[in-house]
Amino acid sequence: IKEQGLNVVAHLTCGGATREELAQTLDWLQKIGIENILALRGDPPQGEREFKPAPGGFQYAYQLVEFIKKGWDFCVGVAGYPEGHIENPDKEADLRYLKLKVDKGADFVVTQLFFNNDYFYSFVDRAKAIGIQVPIIPGIMPITNLKQVIRFTQLCGATIPEGLMENLKKASNPEEVRKLGIQHAYNQCRDLLNHGVGALHFYTLNRSKATEAILTKLFGEPQV
Repeated sequence: IKEQGLNVVAHLTCGGATREELAQTLDWLQKIGIENILALRGDPPQGEREFKPAPGGFQYAYQLVEFIKKGWDFCVGVAGYPEGHIENPDKEADLRYLKLKVDKGADFVVTQLFFNNDYFYSFVDRAKAIGIQVPIIPGIMPITNLKQVIRFTQLCGATIPEGLMENLKKASNPEEVRKLGIQHAYNQCRDLLNHGVGALHFYTLNRSKATEAILTKLFGEPQV
């Protein structure tokens, strides 16, 4: 990995694995040269409403962070929720839980997707106010399919601005939806960069061409 110049972030979840199995995975990731891990609790299995850890596994992401930091030398990221976690309506309690993950060793935060930058700026201010000092990276998802994004936001609790939703519904064809989604995400990214944000995380959902189009608009054609 290092020789190829790749900076990979492996996603590791608590779901379905014992401590011993997680340890084996971490040993393997370390062996192949991975340096960064995004430590997540994971979602409940399809059809179930509550997350249940595997016997001998972890219930919460902060436990996974602590486990990694005690036994391995990875840079560890965790998830943050600008609009609050869908399972926890108390945003301040959710923020205190993020602080716990950072206190256990998290080195950076990647946020859930959002479509209104004000949520992100408020989230960062509130995080700093309770002592979270690690970098917080905004999560951006270009809208390329209206039905898909509605379903996705229902699952994660993110909201789509009313004006944007109206324009998406009025779109006459899928390509127009895609163009509106790319333009909105570009506007978000430009505003974030203008506010001094140092990094962006894109949720591509296997549709990388939209992200490529945004990056080209932001920075020009890549130099090969």
